[in-house]
Amino acid sequence: MSADNEPQEFLVISRGQWDADKSPEEIQAAIDRFYAWHGEMVARGVMRAGQRLAREGRLVTRERIVDGPFAEAKEVVGGFWFVRAASLEEAARLSAGNPCLACGLQYEIRPFEPVRASAYALTSETPRS
Repeated sequence: MSADNEPQEFLVISRGQWDADKSPEEIQAAIDRFYAWHGEMVARGVMRAGQRLAREGRLVTRERIVDGPFAEAKEVVGGFWFVRAASLEEAARLSAGNPCLACGLQYEIRPFEPVRASAYALTSETPRS
C-alpha cells in the first residue's frame, strides 16, 4: 500500500484461450457478463490508466491466486485493463471476479514501477545472470 493509503495502479493482462469444450453461446455469455462486470468496476472508480510494469506479480486462475509464472511470447495475450487497489493481493481478488475465468482465460496482475528505469537496478527488464 502507498504511504498515504491511496490505492495503487495495477495492470491486468488477459491471457490464454477459451476452453475448447465451451460453445460459442457459453463464451458469448461470459463475454457479456465480463462487460457488465467491467462497467461496474469503471463506475466504482476501480479502473485506471497505466505506467511501467514492476518485476513482481500474481497469476489468477480459476483454481487459485499464485506467485508467477508470467506470460511467455508463445502464450496468447488477449487484452488488458487497469485496476486500482490497496495491494497486489486486493487487485488479484478483484480480478478473480472476472466471469471469463470460468471459460479458460487467466489474468496476470502486475503493479507499476514507481521509479524510472536504470541500467543498474534489478527490474523486469534486467537479464538473468
